[in-house]
Amino acid sequence: MGTTTADLEIDARGSFCPGPLMELIKAVRQSDVGKKIAVLSRDPGSRTDIPAWVKKAGHDLVAIEDADDYARFVVEKTH
Repeated sequence: MGTTTADLEIDARGSFCPGPLMELIKAVRQSDVGKKIAVLSRDPGSRTDIPAWVKKAGHDLVAIEDADDYARFVVEKTH
């Protein structure tokens, strides 16, 4: 797990939708362009919410990595 390198990793496994997404949005806003942010989520809603937001916001979804009971989403800030 965690094979894709990230500049920042947010452990949101204790949060429920939309918590992981909100934590990701906050981190992206505070990051510089080109930085990669990873968010860990157990909430199944993150599988749709995070990719949809990344597409709408115009950033890159670099990876979705599955673990036993959570997923790790890696997003690159593009602008």
